[in-house]
Amino acid sequence: MSEKVLWTSAEIAAATSGVCTGRWNAAGVSIDSRTVQPGDVFVALKGPNFDAHDFVGEALAKGAAGAIVNYIPPQTPPERLVLTPDSFQALQALGKAGRDRSPAKIIAVTGSVGKTGCKEALRQVLPAFASQGSYNNHWGAPLSLARLPREAAYGAFELGMNHAGELGPLARMTRPHVALVTAIAPVHLEFFAGLEDIARAKSEIFEGVMPDGAAILNGDDAYFDLLKNAAAAKGIKNILRFGKDKGCDARLDEFSLQPEGSHVKAEVLGAPLSYRVGAPGFHWVKNSLAVLLCAGAVGADVREIAQRLAALDLAKGRGTATEIPFARGRFTLVDESYNASPAAVAAAISVLAQRAPRGKGRLLLVLGDMRELGKNSEPFHLDLAPMIKEAGIARVFCCGPFMRLLHESLPKDTQGGWKPDSGQLAPLVTAAMRDGDIVTVKGSFSMGMKKVVDALLAMQEEENTKKQAAV
Repeated sequence: MSEKVLWTSAEIAAATSGVCTGRWNAAGVSIDSRTVQPGDVFVALKGPNFDAHDFVGEALAKGAAGAIVNYIPPQTPPERLVLTPDSFQALQALGKAGRDRSPAKIIAVTGSVGKTGCKEALRQVLPAFASQGSYNNHWGAPLSLARLPREAAYGAFELGMNHAGELGPLARMTRPHVALVTAIAPVHLEFFAGLEDIARAKSEIFEGVMPDGAAILNGDDAYFDLLKNAAAAKGIKNILRFGKDKGCDARLDEFSLQPEGSHVKAEVLGAPLSYRVGAPGFHWVKNSLAVLLCAGAVGADVREIAQRLAALDLAKGRGTATEIPFARGRFTLVDESYNASPAAVAAAISVLAQRAPRGKGRLLLVLGDMRELGKNSEPFHLDLAPMIKEAGIARVFCCGPFMRLLHESLPKDTQGGWKPDSGQLAPLVTAAMRDGDIVTVKGSFSMGMKKVVDALLAMQEEENTKKQAAV
């Protein structure tokens, strides 16, 4: 177990109004017995289709320091347990206690697109403790707050929602010093009447902003005024904006897009800056402005932070590029498989268009359905066709019922193939790869596009196996 103590058993009991007869220290917090680490406290959540109390013994056997439970499972030492009336409420209480005791400057990030990217960038450049992956919902937010180290100077937390009324409680729990809304776009549109309603739901983040805190908004967004007024209505006086307009607190002056990143000139909080962003695409140019404003708002040196942006390390499934040797040569895989929306797919197509294939290689695109778009699903998928043509993409492989519409609308020589799901599509993609190709894979999380990514990555393993057999 780590020497650093995140929680003592007594602190956990006090925070959760629980009872603990033993004395032990926890170095982390987990809700998944499969990934629990030695020294973690395991929170045994109970849902309609599962009961994690069944796995408390497994978690303790893997080295968990203790567990938070609703009842004592059979053959479990009670001194290793904190007994509470409701383990989910206990998780929320532990998250609140983690936030209450922390001296860290807290940044909360929401938005239709870019929130995970901005949160991860803040984690790297401040550096800040950050919520893991997309742990941004009713259990992810308190879990992340419960993991906030005692000594953290900064914390960056992603807050998400797909229905109105969900973001407010998360914001009030997180109580950020800075609230960033990246952009408003058609994501989860199935659950809203329109983009204005999405903007109103995102504005719930202002409900938790600390006194004298700041709201950071996209000055180029069509819903900037709505968000600005919503922030002001919550008493937030420090409202900062990023974008192209002269009135922006982080103003974009010049930029040069390149396959592996971008060069940017901007003025941020009055400071002229010239820096490189180590992630490709105009969306990352905009993200960098938001990140710099966040950093400045919590007292960091924006000049120093700007220089750190060159070393950004993209999260898995969010644009990482890997060169893969295989039997017929080498190709480049751009893994955008984590999730998809119209704005995100458009950005991925734009980034792919900036890449230059080697030799006789081609630009290839693998797409799964964009989910939760409601009645607008068909037009949003069909609207990708002109972007694909303009980008010069040679072949498009599609899966899902809505991407079938796109597939059928493309010229015959651009149709790489369509299958109902990603598992059936993967063999078509791997069979089509040529030396020098560059292939981007993207789709909504529920489409399981990682299956295609894994199949492409496995081509390198197959080649290595053949070489070893030949030796």
